[in-house]
Amino acid sequence: MLYALLGDLHSNIEDTKAVLAHIQQTAEEAKIIGLGDLYECTVSKKKAQTISGLPLQKAAIIEREFEKLLTFPSIRGNQEERITQVTGIERFKALPETIEIDGATLMHGHQFQWNVSWQPTFPPFQKSLFFFGHSHESGLYHQQKKLPIRIRFGQPIALQDKQYGVNVGSVINHREWCLYDSQKRTVTFMCVPPINL
Repeated sequence: MLYALLGDLHSNIEDTKAVLAHIQQTAEEAKIIGLGDLYECTVSKKKAQTISGLPLQKAAIIEREFEKLLTFPSIRGNQEERITQVTGIERFKALPETIEIDGATLMHGHQFQWNVSWQPTFPPFQKSLFFFGHSHESGLYHQQKKLPIRIRFGQPIALQDKQYGVNVGSVINHREWCLYDSQKRTVTFMCVPPINL
C-alpha cells in the first residue's frame, strides 16, 4: 500500500495546499496521514505553563480555509497538546499519539529526546520503520544516527531488512512530504518543486 505522510503544517494554508496538490499529482492513490503539528499554537512553551482557559482563537491560528484542507487522519503533535493545555478544550485529545500502518509506526517526534543540534534519541520500537517529524528536517536514520545520504527528492530509497527512522520533513516553509510503499519497502522523500516565474 502507498502512504503519503506529511507533518508540521502549522496552520499554513498555501504550503498545505501546495503539498496536497503535489500528492494528488504524483501519488493520487496514496492514503494521506498527518504526523501532527497541523495547527500553530500562538502561546509559547514558557507562557503555556501559567495560562489556562484561553479561547481557542487566541491560542491558535484556526482558519476555516485551512480546516477544509484537513480531510485526512492525523496523530497529535506538541502544538495540539499545547493548545489543549492552554484552552482546556477536548478537541485535539481524540487525535492518537501514534498510528500503526503496514510495517511502520507513526508519531510526531516530540516524545523523543533531542539534543541541541536537533538530533533525536529514539525509544525502542516494535516495528522496523517509524515515521516522524517535529524538527522540520527530512532524513533517514539507523542505529540512532542520521545516515549521510544526499536526499534526492522523487527518487525511491529501497530499505534493507533493518530498523529505520524516517523524518518526513515539514509542510511549512519546505513543502516536503514522504511517500512510503509498504509492499516494496521503499521511502521517497518528496518536495513541491518551486514555481519558475
